[in-house]
Amino acid sequence: MYDYEHVRGEAHLVLVPKINSYLVAGAQIYIPPRSRPPPGFRKLFQGSKPADGARLKDERGRYVTTSNLILEEEDRAALLLEEPELKAWLRPYVGGQELLSGVQRWCFWLKDAEPRELRKSAEMQRRLDRVRTGRLKSPTRSVREFAATPWLFTQDRQPDTDYLAVPEVSSETREYIPICYVDARVIGSNKLLILPEAELWLLAMLTSAMHMGWMRTIAGRMKSDYSYSPNVYNSFPWPTLTTAQKAALESAADAILQARASHPEETLASLYDPELMPEDLRAAHKANDRLVDRIYRPRGFRTERERVEHLFEMFERNAAPLAQQGGR
Repeated sequence: MYDYEHVRGEAHLVLVPKINSYLVAGAQIYIPPRSRPPPGFRKLFQGSKPADGARLKDERGRYVTTSNLILEEEDRAALLLEEPELKAWLRPYVGGQELLSGVQRWCFWLKDAEPRELRKSAEMQRRLDRVRTGRLKSPTRSVREFAATPWLFTQDRQPDTDYLAVPEVSSETREYIPICYVDARVIGSNKLLILPEAELWLLAMLTSAMHMGWMRTIAGRMKSDYSYSPNVYNSFPWPTLTTAQKAALESAADAILQARASHPEETLASLYDPELMPEDLRAAHKANDRLVDRIYRPRGFRTERERVEHLFEMFERNAAPLAQQGGR
């Protein structure tokens, strides 16, 4: 096995007795997909999906796919010049890319709109007609059924509280996936993973080197980038925390958030650039890493390999507790 201090660091050879299919020194075990979180934990899930596109011919006879409930910033600005009253139905719309880049997108969120209100706008009627047309042509039965209500998203998973947001795809060069709290008014897209009413200590755990090591080992990939899924969260070997440990984690998470806030002009993508990460933010993360490491093992860990091996041992014990006790 080879240890690296970071993705571009020098390799250090380590001899181990066996290597499993996850390229971890340990027993040959399989991490099965889990659709439910551990007992006592809230569910992590994908955001809402509009299915609002329509493939139509333009004036030159070419097919163009239009998005009708989702607007870019410039489209929103132009629309509100023509019909400023539509502003009441527009909400910020964020997926993983928008969360990281800070690029603003918007959506029509019309679940509470009365039909008479929707009929007031000719532009809204044109958009809803295109949504209806597009959904009727869908090969998916459930999407076709939603053609009867074109003002609604086909999958509405928006929580009514603030939530932790995890980008579905994140660069492999980042040491940490940028995870942050998002206001309940911001509509999370299906390219975002949502954890409602998440306590502050959870942010500390999810952004720790322990959790990142687990993610890098079992998560899927989009090309070479990390593709986070609920299974990473659901299968993670969580420690049993005392009240004092949760309080310490909350302080560590607050330090991370304060460090981010001290750079208000920076996006999450620039803050978590592996080469240019601000020193105060890096220091806050490293302090959090040391805290989480000591929660798992008093002497901590020297490398990511050691962390992941420890997590696999925990997973194996938790998955087959009777076998670990000789069948008793």
